[in-house]
This record gives sequence, C-alpha cells and structure tokens, in this order.
Amino acid sequence: MGLYQFRLPDIGEGVAEAEIVAWHVQPGDVIAEDQSLVDVMTDKATVDMTSPVDGKVIAVHGAIGEMRAVGTVLVELEVAGAGNAADAAGQPADDPQPSPASPAAPLAAPVAPPPIAGFAAGTAPAFTTRSAGEAPLAAPATRCRAHELGIPLQYVPASGPGGRITPDDLERYIASGGLGAAGCMPRRAARDGMAETRIIGMRRKIAEKMEDAKSRIPHIGYVEECDLTELEALRGDLNSHRQEDQPKLTFLPFFIRALVRALPAFPKINAHFDDDAGVLREFAGVHVGVATQTPAGLMVPVIRHAETLDIWSCASELIRLSTAARDGSATREELSGSTITITSLGALGGIASTPIINRPEVAIIGPNKLVERPMVQSGQVTVRKMMNLSSSFDHRIVDGHDAALFVQQLKRSLEHPALLFMD
Repeated sequence: MGLYQFRLPDIGEGVAEAEIVAWHVQPGDVIAEDQSLVDVMTDKATVDMTSPVDGKVIAVHGAIGEMRAVGTVLVELEVAGAGNAADAAGQPADDPQPSPASPAAPLAAPVAPPPIAGFAAGTAPAFTTRSAGEAPLAAPATRCRAHELGIPLQYVPASGPGGRITPDDLERYIASGGLGAAGCMPRRAARDGMAETRIIGMRRKIAEKMEDAKSRIPHIGYVEECDLTELEALRGDLNSHRQEDQPKLTFLPFFIRALVRALPAFPKINAHFDDDAGVLREFAGVHVGVATQTPAGLMVPVIRHAETLDIWSCASELIRLSTAARDGSATREELSGSTITITSLGALGGIASTPIINRPEVAIIGPNKLVERPMVQSGQVTVRKMMNLSSSFDHRIVDGHDAALFVQQLKRSLEHPALLFMD
C-alpha cells in the first residue's frame, strides 16, 4: 500500500488560494475515483474537487472557512501501489497536524435569559380580577412602586375592597414572576443571550468585495424619477401577444436596451478603472451584470454583448443566467467580466437606493419600485406609473454633470419606449 496526497490544483486565472467551504469525506472513509472530496471557493465560483484515485482517507487538511494555497495537501489517501508521496519533494509545506473534516464545533445554544430582578418563578394564587376595560384602583404609594418596577397595574389582580390593588397584591404579583391570575396578561420577560455565526464562503466573498469597493471608490449618487406608463403599457401588450416559445418580459430587458443605446455617447461609463495602475479601460461591447439574489448570496451573472440582443433574446438570456446562478450551475465565465451592472429588487425596490459599484466598474444602475402617483400633465392631475432610477458612479472617473446627462438619456429612452427600437 502507498500514500497518495491530493493537493489543491491550479484552477487558473491567477488564483493563488481557495477557501474550503464543505467537506464530503472524513478520515476512515473508503472512496472511489471521481468521488467528491471537498468544495473550494475562488472569487465567486465554487469548485467541486473529486478524487483521481480509489483509496481510503487517512487525513484531511483544512477547516471549513480556511484559506489554502494552491499546491498544499488537502487529502491523504491510502492507495494500492506506491502512491505519489515520493513525488512530493519540494512541494509547499502542509499543516503539521491534519485539521478535522467536520465544520467547526457548533456554537453553544443562546443562553436563556435570567429572571427579571425581583421576580421568582411560581404559580400565582387566584385573585379577584376587575372587569375588562375597568381602570385599576390603587393607593399612590402602590402606584409609585409599580411605576418604579415597570409593572402595568392593569395586569395586577386585586383583592382589596372595591377591587383596589393593595401592596400585598403587588408583592404577590412580583413573586409570581408576573404571571398573575388566569385571564390576566403576564408581564413580558426580557430577552437576553447571543448567537454567533462565522462568516465564510460566499457571504465572506461578498463582504470582502463590498468593503473593497466602498473603501476605494468615492461614490456619487444620482436619483431620477421616470414616467413608465407608456413602457408598462408596451410591456403588457407584448406579454399578452407573445408566442409560446417567448419568455415573459420584465422591465430588465428594456433597461438593458436603454443602456445599450446610451453608453456609446458615454464611453467612460462602460469601463473598468484599474486604480492600482491608474488606467481606465473603455469597452466597445456592453457586458451587463445583473445582480441576482441566490440561496448562496448575491451573484452577478453577465449578459455578454447585450448590444447584439433584441428584447426577447435578452429576456431569455436573463432567465437562463439567473437560473444557473440560483441552482449553482453558473460557470466562472458567466459570473465575471461585466462592464456595467444593474441591481433591482423588483417589487421590494423601495423609493430610492444607494447601490455599491461592482469594482472595477465605474457605474451601477438600480431601478426602484413601480408605483402609481398623481402627476400634473398640461395643467391636469392624472395618475401615472412612476419609478425612481437610482444610480452610483465612481467620482474619480465620472463627473456629476456627465452622470446626470447619462441618466437623463436613460430616462428619455424609457419614457418614450419607441426609441428603444430605433437604430
């Protein structure tokens, strides 16, 4: 029998390390060739590492959430034959002791809140209670003590003459833990305790990317109000007459078409800024990233060369990419390379938002919620379907004047949707 060391391979594109996000084997497992060993994450792509050989797992290296360098040992296997341990000379050193395959020990359950000061658990005696809606009666001293303890007197059963709350009634209520008599609302207990969650995997990647973008890019925000009454009417008509093989249209294909029309006049906005090298790279093709919420976190699948797509093709590509992002089948190429990003929460879009730029891009567009508002047209009040268009720009590259002109161009195309189909 020999020792086979499975090392983190070179995944390409300059990746030097990867994060362990899930183990599929443990020491003692007997595995077959092509069986899943471990999932690792690089940038925004999760890669399933499979075994190249049959064997028995002797040790695994690296805890979930740990970063491992390319070339370091992840799994040691006992295999038939000589194995490959003899070929490991000169390879990067590994952990002196193998790390457990299972995730870090589960966090302790939240600590139960302690009793409220002055309260003891118990069962309250049966007291005479007042009628519903009847104001509680009590002497000033009793009221003062109840106020100091934060006890609403309407919940304290009374045993005094005429339904008066006596000092003994208040003390019994305190001793009962605020339970009172049947039908009497208890005092709400304070909540205490804390739960900790380790931020790993996709959530950590998102956090790092957002922190990097926010700390390095001076954002300038711009919000414009758009009248989408005509666009909504067009969208509804197209959907009602679409063919069976055509997807249902959302607003996003129209927004992407508006970007395609506007960006040639604003080449600095369809660009990447390499601030380390001090170089702005302007792109002829429009590669639109669409921020998509998935079970694993926020991903940005990319519609490449959106300038070549009509409305229906764009809608089909949106569905294909968003589905791939949500089910985890999207490739690294489908999740990278955008030149400008759209982020939309649909019906949850709110009145306005402050989107964070997807670095190294220099702009991001955030459509908000479509609502009906009373508007004045030709001196008459009429109801229109309105949407605010939020946006952020890298102020190192895009001046406020150019940002406003760009958004106004988008607004014109969206408010007069016939322009979207004019070349």
